[in-house]
Amino acid sequence: MAALQKGDKIPHFKAKDTNGNDFDSATLLGKKPLVVYFYPKDNTPGCTAQACSFRDQYEDFTDLGAEVIGVSSDSVASHQKFAKQYQLPFILLSDANKKIRKLFGVPTGLLGLLPGRVTYVADKNGIIQLIFDSSMMPTKHIPKALEAIRKLVS
Repeated sequence: MAALQKGDKIPHFKAKDTNGNDFDSATLLGKKPLVVYFYPKDNTPGCTAQACSFRDQYEDFTDLGAEVIGVSSDSVASHQKFAKQYQLPFILLSDANKKIRKLFGVPTGLLGLLPGRVTYVADKNGIIQLIFDSSMMPTKHIPKALEAIRKLVS
């Protein structure tokens, strides 16, 4: 499947969330702006820094009416531990079979060895307004996403 582009609609997807509950993107798509970020692995230095940066600015996103969703292939148990350890207030989805990653067309990073790190920002209609792809600058995703959300709601 080809990678999603700016202007494309975020596809419908389902996965297990941090609490092992079934998450359905239909509950949010078309209702509020979304930040969906794909990251390689829980508890690695870059991913932890990225998750904590989203955590520290989470209120800024929610104040603008947006929701943040983190996606990796880690298990629900791994996500629970990660979210608890770093007090992550946003949704983490377990994409163990990499279905969501494939649906979005997220490329692999670092010579194809690691899952890619890509952030998608969609307006309340589910239309992608920003795609930020940078494996080497995990904390840069947050200001980029926040800036895009601010433009959507202004």
